Amino acid sequence: MESVYTIAEVAERTGLSQDTIRYYEKIKVLPPPGRSGNGQRAYSKPELDRVHFVAILKRTHMPLRSIQDYIQASSAADYDQCYSVLEEHQRLIEDQLAELTTALELMKYKLNNFQELKDGKFLDK
Repeated sequence: MESVYTIAEVAERTGLSQDTIRYYEKIKVLPPPGRSGNGQRAYSKPELDRVHFVAILKRTHMPLRSIQDYIQASSAADYDQCYSVLEEHQRLIEDQLAELTTALELMKYKLNNFQELKDGKFLDK
């Protein structure tokens, strides 16, 4: 028998709040899950995996509209569109990573300078 997860379990495993999961279902970022005999949300393992992937995409600051486009394309088996959405977001992440790397290097340089000033070493930089 396939494992079934409650919304509380999905929230715990994905790091999303139950309210966020419900909201994503409401705005159709996530398709609605199945229901248990008592009417509560019942998530299958593939549905749990989908929510987890959405949580990862959101943590990379992918806009909800792009996540929605990806999920719709995935559900329709439109793999070209899935690839396109993820490829575009990968480019954005790589650009952000390059900017952050530059900022980090500058931060390290400044911290080193201030440490030397604190230690009484005066630099001509």
